[in-house]
Amino acid sequence: MPPVEPEPHDPATYAKSAAIYDAEYGFKDYAHEASLLHRLIQRHKRSPGTTLLDVACGTGGHLAFLQADYQAEGLDLDRAMLEVARSRLPQIRFHHGDMTRFDLGRPFDVVTCLFSAIGYVRSEAAMSQAVANMARHLSPGGVLLVEPWFTPETFHPGSLHALFVDQPDLKIARMNLSHVEDSLSVLDFHYMVGTPDGIRTFTERHELGLLTPEQVRRAFEAAGLDTYHDRDGLTGRGLWIGVRADTARAA
Repeated sequence: MPPVEPEPHDPATYAKSAAIYDAEYGFKDYAHEASLLHRLIQRHKRSPGTTLLDVACGTGGHLAFLQADYQAEGLDLDRAMLEVARSRLPQIRFHHGDMTRFDLGRPFDVVTCLFSAIGYVRSEAAMSQAVANMARHLSPGGVLLVEPWFTPETFHPGSLHALFVDQPDLKIARMNLSHVEDSLSVLDFHYMVGTPDGIRTFTERHELGLLTPEQVRRAFEAAGLDTYHDRDGLTGRGLWIGVRADTARAA
């Protein structure tokens, strides 16, 4: 089967906000999420190693804690996010690449794709290609963990959201009114950011595919993974877990 051409995605989605991303999500408990993730990995992983690749790693929030237990690396499509990640975690190796087609030439015991980043592939076909590509990077007995985006049933168009950051030298107001276009959830973030250097405003558009649990399960099973679904996951959005057959079972 020929490879699926991924849906177009702006690789500079976070170009304007990467520098303030960690301040925006300062409320996110990466340490707790990494601890939950570690327990799930140990429950499902059958391979003996500890290599880990975080796909769509962003600024490295999870990697900052996962590196305590794993030989961790990160990969992201957005160069601005990678620049921040490399600055804050210089000891970790980061790669630039698209989750649907990256090729690092070696397998990992664990591959993760968290904080609903899988939604950025937008379509079922591209999501299936991304899952297959991440599964291809698993060692025998390795485990893939993917945190999904909202489904068509759980996403609520027309909902109004606001986020505020109030630090001595950084003020952020971010608002968006969610809507749906062509089966995509669309988040047009409107920013006002103040620093001692001045105040600026800008917008960023984020488009994420609304995929059903059945579509995600099909992608995992088509990739040859033993598939499990954790309803709660790390943040209440659930977590898809796929284990590659180990050598003994494959034989």
